[in-house]
Amino acid sequence: MKKLISVGVVLMLLYSCNENKKESPVHSNHEVKNVEVQAGKKTLSPHESVMQMIGDAHIHIDYSSPGVRNRIIFGGLLPYDTVWQAGAHNATWIETNKDLIINQKELPSGRYGFFVIPSKDSWTLIFNKNWEQHGKDEYSEQDDVLRFDVAPVTLNEVHEHLEYVIEKKDSDEGLIRLRWEKIEVKFPFKVKK
Repeated sequence: MKKLISVGVVLMLLYSCNENKKESPVHSNHEVKNVEVQAGKKTLSPHESVMQMIGDAHIHIDYSSPGVRNRIIFGGLLPYDTVWQAGAHNATWIETNKDLIINQKELPSGRYGFFVIPSKDSWTLIFNKNWEQHGKDEYSEQDDVLRFDVAPVTLNEVHEHLEYVIEKKDSDEGLIRLRWEKIEVKFPFKVKK
């Protein structure tokens, strides 16, 4: 009889726990993506992440990847000479665990919001202290840690989704590329010793 009561109590506890799980809201991104897939919806700007070891430096870029979807992006959807969060939704961020040298300037180790100001002939690339923000809503030039200009390159083919690539060039040197639509911007960096 005691065994039967014990089994009954265990079954009631399991049933109770299962009911509580059904009432809990979905919180993690992974679970939300599963819900979207189950509902048959397609994410238009999927979350992406790219990482690379360059020497002792671990470089990590986190962003949402919007699609072109038959739109004019640069000089259209994204006006020239205006700050853009270099991705969709939240600001793109770049993190390094080691100090880097970029454009002959030091970028201390840490996590930074990555913003750009696209123009037809030159882009301003920006590392900003405020990495945790929606879009560029809270962007302030006063929080810029590093700014420099690069020339955009026109590509022969359209890159439908925004893509970041971290390339290893040498034991302590790398290159970061941003590609979207028919434009690529890139910049080299070196791990500070």
